[in-house]
Amino acid sequence: MAEVEIYTTSTCPFCHRAKRLLDKKGVAYKEIDVTGNDGLRQDMAKRAGGRHTVPQIFIGGTAIGGCDDLYELEADDALDQMLGRTA
Repeated sequence: MAEVEIYTTSTCPFCHRAKRLLDKKGVAYKEIDVTGNDGLRQDMAKRAGGRHTVPQIFIGGTAIGGCDDLYELEADDALDQMLGRTA
């Protein structure tokens, strides 16, 4: 399965929503909390093509965007494929 990384802050409702979907699907992920850490947030923005809002989600090293993007992949039946899951 592809590695999943999610940049979050502790108070972000979209971060919690994205993690709930991943948890529901049984997907392990590395959470990187950028709350109050400008250096980590800068690293995130650099990796995410300048996007500075959270969450920023990476699957297999590829930036997929935020919470809405994650749910769109799921609705399009593309998330499992990105994760490397077989039917």
